[in-house]
Amino acid sequence: MSTPRPVAVLVRHGETEWSRTHRHTGRTDIELTEVGREQARLAGATLAGREYALVLSSPLGRAVETCRAAGLADRAELTPDLAEWDYGDAEGLSTAEIQERTPGWTVWTHPVGGTGETVAQVGERADRVIARIEAAGGDVAVFAHGHMLRILAARWLGMPADGGRHFALGTATVSELGYEHANRVVQSWNDDAHLR
Repeated sequence: MSTPRPVAVLVRHGETEWSRTHRHTGRTDIELTEVGREQARLAGATLAGREYALVLSSPLGRAVETCRAAGLADRAELTPDLAEWDYGDAEGLSTAEIQERTPGWTVWTHPVGGTGETVAQVGERADRVIARIEAAGGDVAVFAHGHMLRILAARWLGMPADGGRHFALGTATVSELGYEHANRVVQSWNDDAHLR
């Protein structure tokens, strides 16, 4: 008998002041806003009643707080591999602000500068998370960040890490990565029905 294939249930953290204003929020540990706390609670309600073989969370506070609101923090393993992209010199700036000095700049196509990570380095971290999901022996809840989860989805599908640019992801949304037969697929993406 074959082992059941895992489903990875991805939850992006709730709103922060910087996510609301579209600022690159990598390693700066910004708290959820009041709206973000309510979003996290509502996202958590969509996860209720499901069994998880493993719960993984970024160690950054906004992801941990979202995991706590979902009622899964007591089981969560914090992993630095799920931390948001280290944006280096782009930290705290919006794309529009950066494009004022570097026209056409995007995080997907240009270096972030300073000590920040390349998209490929974030992809390597995503690959390690995928290995943990595959080894879990059941469904896995994953609490993390916008760009990290977008890259995780790209790598799940076998795309290069910069393929994450094709997956828009709102705050406190729930997405599922799974299988159709032996093929990895996106089962649902950017689901925000619980927030309406």
